[in-house]
Amino acid sequence: MATRKLFRNLLEKGVNAIKSQQPFEAKATAAAAVAPDPHLTPPEPSGPKILTSVPGPKSIELKERLNGIQNTEAIHFFVNYNESQGNYVMDVDGNVMLDLYNQIASLPLGYSHAKLLKVMTDPGNTAAFVNRPALCVHPPGNWPDKLFSTLLHVAPQGLHQVMTMACGACSVENGQKVLFIAYRNRQRGGMPPTDEELVSCVENKAPGCPPLTFLGFKGAFHGRSIGALAITHSRPVHKLDVPQPDWPMAPFPRLKYPLDEFARENRKEEDMCLAATREQIEKYNNKGTPVAGMAVEPIQCEGGDNHATPYFFQGLQDITKEYHMGFLIDEVQTGCGATGKMWAHDHWDLKDGPDVVTFAKKMLTGGFYYKDKYRVKEGMRIFNTWSGDPSKVALLEASLNVINEEDLINNMMRVGDYLQKGLHDMQVRFPGVVMNARGLGAMCAIDFCDANTRDAAIRHLRNKGVHTGACGPVAVRLRPSLIFKHHHADIFFDIFQSVLKDLQK
Repeated sequence: MATRKLFRNLLEKGVNAIKSQQPFEAKATAAAAVAPDPHLTPPEPSGPKILTSVPGPKSIELKERLNGIQNTEAIHFFVNYNESQGNYVMDVDGNVMLDLYNQIASLPLGYSHAKLLKVMTDPGNTAAFVNRPALCVHPPGNWPDKLFSTLLHVAPQGLHQVMTMACGACSVENGQKVLFIAYRNRQRGGMPPTDEELVSCVENKAPGCPPLTFLGFKGAFHGRSIGALAITHSRPVHKLDVPQPDWPMAPFPRLKYPLDEFARENRKEEDMCLAATREQIEKYNNKGTPVAGMAVEPIQCEGGDNHATPYFFQGLQDITKEYHMGFLIDEVQTGCGATGKMWAHDHWDLKDGPDVVTFAKKMLTGGFYYKDKYRVKEGMRIFNTWSGDPSKVALLEASLNVINEEDLINNMMRVGDYLQKGLHDMQVRFPGVVMNARGLGAMCAIDFCDANTRDAAIRHLRNKGVHTGACGPVAVRLRPSLIFKHHHADIFFDIFQSVLKDLQK
């Protein structure tokens, strides 16, 4: 009881301090006194523990070994997954870090959740896991039931068709394909393809390979394979030296924060972007390269955690209907509850459901939902050998059960509000160092004054026991698991504050 009272007092102190914009120091030692989550077996660590610099000597040695056979420039550190638990990741040097990055936003329940470990040891799953079925040709007998109880159980509004895939990029690409195919079927008036189309497509020529295009947005990231890369416009490292089709790119809003203080300016910015989107579509349609669809992220995560208001996305849907285009919403990063709703586009109050919604990361399996009218009639047109993996859907089933039982989506709304208020407090207290605190649910970010300061902050945070990620030119993004709680946020803010104090000197 004493521990609970201490925790409540700490939280009340933190919330009141943030509301009044007064300095608040959330001590990691006090926050760590919170009772362990009874649903985590074994319990997660009580707080960070740093034994060496990060990366430590063992990580550096392993990186040198691996570098002999592949490029290792992107590696942060090597992980001891056997000892990582809950919201904490342990590296091979024994450093324990509070993880607000979670395998690039991919862990719904943190590390080594008991319910997920049980799935992997369940004898009833062994045969499907070992024999990994080619799901489009030889699915297991329980596959329809699994899809109904998992993916279709949480399907977005109006989307009754689903296809599993291995990753986010192939989910986006196959979502593009169904929209291209539907566009051509409509152009043919429902007639079958001609002999000329069937012959020419094999040679990469028209009319079988038509000059259709797909619209993306500046700052977008949809994947690194060719079709997804063509609508990715975030960083040169993704696209340099890779041939790309001439497809349209429209500007994505660059909003001012706090949103409620700049409502008029932001509406003007979004109207400009909507007008520019129409201009791009007209331009490409008029030169004989029709725009068959557009893809948009609810939050441009890789591009810098760029947000837009529901007004903008409602306007995009109106444009797609006006020009008879497909509307693809890429929820690879934003899906599965991180924003306080199952799907981020649920925040928009769309008149109609989107045409295609892609998913991966926290959903544990890749794939995409789509409307009935986009269902492809012929087999093997939307296809690959595995088309997903039964083990991932089994893990998703267990995850969804935990999410429902523990009300974790609402937890993301509550904790997200707490994180956003805390980030706002930090920018008030450290002006000139951090700014533009923003978020939707627990998907939060804050900008630094420049890239060097941002990168130094990430290094300092890691060496004090907090793992975060960079995005865009100057932002740090927070991607906590769905089991992240207020006391974890207090530990983060205590360490973040100390880092900002060091950077301000």
